Amino acid sequence: MTHNNGALTKVPAITLGFWIIKILATTFGETAGDSVSMSWLGETTPDAPTSFWQSGYLIGTGIFGALLAVLAFVQIRAPRFNPWLYWATIIASTTAGTTLADFATRSMGVGYPGGSILLLGCVLASLFVWRQVLGTVSVSSVHEPKAELFYWITITFSQTLGTALGDWIADGSLGYLGSAVIFCALLALIALAYFRTAIDRVALFWAAFILTRPLGAVVGDFLDKPHERGGLELSRVWATLTLGIAIATLIIVFRQQAARREA
Repeated sequence: MTHNNGALTKVPAITLGFWIIKILATTFGETAGDSVSMSWLGETTPDAPTSFWQSGYLIGTGIFGALLAVLAFVQIRAPRFNPWLYWATIIASTTAGTTLADFATRSMGVGYPGGSILLLGCVLASLFVWRQVLGTVSVSSVHEPKAELFYWITITFSQTLGTALGDWIADGSLGYLGSAVIFCALLALIALAYFRTAIDRVALFWAAFILTRPLGAVVGDFLDKPHERGGLELSRVWATLTLGIAIATLIIVFRQQAARREA
């Protein structure tokens, strides 16, 4: 079956496959971000740099931020939806979000509550300006450069918010697994609201999109954090590679298709 490209967006259709890949991508972002900032750049080692400007989190953010900027530019310039390019950009945003959130909450000293509140404000401000400029924040309208720019800015803020929020909740008495249960329950409630209520679908989408990030954050931390902190202490590099292979496999299996534009 052929599709009229003029009737399609530059983002994938919102299906079960989309959400599964999204959660794996956020988990990948957590382990990949930690691999660079904590392991390779030594942020959590005895020789961790004390200078604000030498922070492994800041350097990691610079690396992944540059990669995100390049991929987002290519994504916006692309004539049509490409699942590999789209998910590579999502992964870059969630990895940059991991290191940026860690930099804000740890190196800058604002803490998890302060970082979460600040980033929530950024997400809401981005959505507000997007709606004021284009009249909608629905992903089915993402087919022109201006809408795509707002889309990727909002996504990057939401990924960063999700990291800070996930770390904040997991740092309490719930731990990683308890926090994962909480975020799964919240996502289940959103799914129930989607099928059983008339709550605005766009609002439900963004709520679910934001909540998948802290879920990925706590699952990623559970995989690679030390035993004494409640983690499995798996190799960050191997966990990242395994997640990357799983994501690539699911992109093929679920055959990601572009969403259709809204009327």
